[in-house]
Amino acid sequence: MLRLNLPPKSTDPFVVLCLGAHSDDIEIGCGGTLLHLKQSVPGLKFHWVVFNASGARSHEATKAAELFAADCDKKVVLKTYRDGFLPYHGAEVKDFFEEMKGQVSPDLIFTHWQDDAHQDHRLVSELTWNTFRNHLILEYEVPKYDGDMGRPNVFVPLESPLPDLKVDYLLEAFESQRAKPWFDRELFKGLMRIRGMESNSPSGYAEAFHSRKLVVQ
Repeated sequence: MLRLNLPPKSTDPFVVLCLGAHSDDIEIGCGGTLLHLKQSVPGLKFHWVVFNASGARSHEATKAAELFAADCDKKVVLKTYRDGFLPYHGAEVKDFFEEMKGQVSPDLIFTHWQDDAHQDHRLVSELTWNTFRNHLILEYEVPKYDGDMGRPNVFVPLESPLPDLKVDYLLEAFESQRAKPWFDRELFKGLMRIRGMESNSPSGYAEAFHSRKLVVQ
């Protein structure tokens, strides 16, 4: 298995931009990796953006960011676009991305997979690449009823207790989602177990991402 270590900068903060269409997308897609980075990379700084976080979901998004990025410098931006209608606000969302480009220069970006079945997810992915053209971008996966799981090519092994901690935080933060039949420990750990098997993770668990372009220096 080919491995690539991600060295932090020696003096400046290591900036991670996390983009999610909905208030639980970031945490489902890359929550374990964020916890791994938090304990592995000194001087970590998060720029955390959620596009659909209205009502109770706003409180949940804030709580989740506090859990997953605890003790780190972070900026949390919550937008209130209507669920499922993000592409119909494309010009506004594009303007926001252009504003964001002038505010943050991330070392690493997490965004949705380009072939995700959810239209909100695809737009966020498209505009991420359209806006940040010279950055390391990893596209995360969100399991759903549509059955759109792909074949990711970047894996992050997760040591114990990070897989369980990720799920604990998900269930703690997103109270409004617990009644959904798919939002449970078995699904989240099952996907991490599959990706752990594929990457030969020592713990048996991993998260996986799609990388369209990677430059090794």
